[in-house]
Amino acid sequence: MRKALLLAALLTITLFYMSQHHSGVQASTLSVAQGDDDSDSEMPLREQETIRKSFNMGGAHKTLDIDNVTGSIEVVGGPSEQVQLVINKTIRAESKERMDAAKQEVTLDITDQPDLLKFYVNGPFRCHCDDDCSGRRGDHGYGVRMDFQLQVPRNIDLNLKTVNGGHVNVRGVSGKFQVHNVNGGVEMQDIAGSGKAGTVNGGVKVAFRENPRENSDFSTINGNVELQFVRGLGADFRFKTMNGGIYSDFEMTMLPPRNASTEHRNGKFIFRSDRFTGGRVGSGGPEIKAQNLNGDIRVLERQQ
Repeated sequence: MRKALLLAALLTITLFYMSQHHSGVQASTLSVAQGDDDSDSEMPLREQETIRKSFNMGGAHKTLDIDNVTGSIEVVGGPSEQVQLVINKTIRAESKERMDAAKQEVTLDITDQPDLLKFYVNGPFRCHCDDDCSGRRGDHGYGVRMDFQLQVPRNIDLNLKTVNGGHVNVRGVSGKFQVHNVNGGVEMQDIAGSGKAGTVNGGVKVAFRENPRENSDFSTINGNVELQFVRGLGADFRFKTMNGGIYSDFEMTMLPPRNASTEHRNGKFIFRSDRFTGGRVGSGGPEIKAQNLNGDIRVLERQQ
């Protein structure tokens, strides 16, 4: 039986939160459908395309950076030194003119450098700091979805981001990770690295095959945070939740609260209180933060 450890009620929580050397086939399948059962009534035209590419890592340690907007991301680690990419791309549009516009305006930008492989979904929905974005974020008469599937070297570092309509799933990697979603869940399995994973609307579930050796952070606003560690865990946890409970399979020793930090600005002192509750497992170790607003936080021991 899970034993209840902590239950905290808080007033506030902070919202956080893609050429050389590559080859492949740009369009392996293509279909056009009008008025099918699952089409949007306002966007009856649909085209589908599968993009396949491969990238040779050449033994170099790289960071894989995926900056998506609409669609899911799935990454699986394996023994190969190549990155195998498959993107299932779907365009919906209200007219042929808007379909043609989507093909021109929405691009997959690829950066392949010695230390970085980046996939960036670009289009008029992006706003850059120096641009006048007024009128660019409205209804374009089309929607473009890209669902990423990748096989990667196990030790690659990951920086994964998506916003709408998809999950982020990672399995079998041991590098550092930065994984962010907004409207969808994050799930990581068989992990042997350290980093950050978070979303806004959805759950965060991470199962380690090796316990993290560096500080890590896991967060959501609306959803549960579930972390699974192997036996022999030593860590200092920092918890924050508002509408939920905190549970642990591991014996924890309560840590004293941290002192408030102070800042001197415009002749005034600003005090920032630390609203986290601390618990130590074993003899302590890296700091592991787990926070949400609505949902439970669970620290579990893997049974295999």
